[in-house]
Amino acid sequence: MFQDRQADRATGEGAGRSRRALIAGSVGNFIEWYEFGVYGYFATIIAARFFTPEGGGEVEALVKTYASFALAFFFRPVGAALFGRLGDRVGRRPVLILVIALMTGATTLIGALPTYDRVGVLAPWLLTFLRVVQGLSAGGEFGGAVSVMTEFAPQGRRGLYGSWQSFTVALGLLGGAGAAALLATVLTEAQLGDWGWRLPFLLTLPMGLGALWLRLRLDETPAFEEARDRTRRRPPPRELAGAIALGAGRVMGWAAAGYTFLVVLPSYLQSTLHASFRQALLATVLANLGFAATIVPAGLLSDRVGRRPVMLTGAVLVVALAVPLLNLLQDDGTSNAVKGVAVCGAGAVVGLMAGPGPAMLAELFPTDVRCTGLGLAYALSNAVFSGCAGLIITKTVERTGNVDIPAYYAAATCAVSALALAKSPERKGS
Repeated sequence: MFQDRQADRATGEGAGRSRRALIAGSVGNFIEWYEFGVYGYFATIIAARFFTPEGGGEVEALVKTYASFALAFFFRPVGAALFGRLGDRVGRRPVLILVIALMTGATTLIGALPTYDRVGVLAPWLLTFLRVVQGLSAGGEFGGAVSVMTEFAPQGRRGLYGSWQSFTVALGLLGGAGAAALLATVLTEAQLGDWGWRLPFLLTLPMGLGALWLRLRLDETPAFEEARDRTRRRPPPRELAGAIALGAGRVMGWAAAGYTFLVVLPSYLQSTLHASFRQALLATVLANLGFAATIVPAGLLSDRVGRRPVMLTGAVLVVALAVPLLNLLQDDGTSNAVKGVAVCGAGAVVGLMAGPGPAMLAELFPTDVRCTGLGLAYALSNAVFSGCAGLIITKTVERTGNVDIPAYYAAATCAVSALALAKSPERKGS
């Protein structure tokens, strides 16, 4: 039966199913990271509207905004465990349908929330609740989407297919940055702070409905159908926990450096280096363009030379270049062109880790626990090292006055990832 399904994948029909799976899996990632990008880019405005009671300071409000940001990430592992188990038992397709509906609803409602000046302390609580819902759904999104992409991938193309998860992350962040930049250009600062910031969140509704339609047309994966037809083979708990820990260690640098360079950067440039909102957004767009440019080539290369060498190269480059890059941004004598190349290069280096990362995680786990295992590895790493990035960096810079903190943070986490990648052999899941 399994051989018949494998043969089907080699036909035109099988190729069509693979393409549909790639699109349906990718579109949810785009929406998820579009919203997380928008939230990060508008962090200073959201801080002023939801977390600044009369007399509160700007830095205090920004810290509270990032705390809400981090809380959503800490609910990702809960969502990964909950929806991952559902995906391993019931199927990948139902999970992807459910999580996109939750993500779309929560994000749209953020755009309609009353602010602090209207409902007082209820405003930050409502925002935080919706962020929690987003965290739960995002936790299930990654495991389900990567499982679908890699299980539908043609032979020898898991790296390429899995890289589209990361590529649509870049597109989502770019979409969020583009929306923010457009609004900052056409609206006055007062209009942007009053109501303009809501528009990117409300735009999620039509995007989410389109994604839902695509996922309703999605087939279940051949690997899951084959696993459902036989006796389930779950690895021992200790072995599963070890694989989850290994996966989290391998992607922690990707998570931390990615969020530092691609999402936290705008607020850092504004609050620490006193850049304008437009300058900060331009830097972020360039970083995300560099990120997007290397992801798919890195995934394709990993199909030829292995996941580890490509990811290890990216991690080592971050360790070596993080501090010099940040020093370039801090130097008033550095031209804007050089700064632009520097942030673009930073994003490109992160892309070397992000391209092969999804396939690497998928191959750590057998089909019976793939949704749960890879979802938890990714969610745990992101909860600690992405979700807390803005909070850790902003608070540490405030307390120490050391403006190099973002570089130290990215370099330290990538050093740990490099060790995890160098000392552990690659595994090939079913």
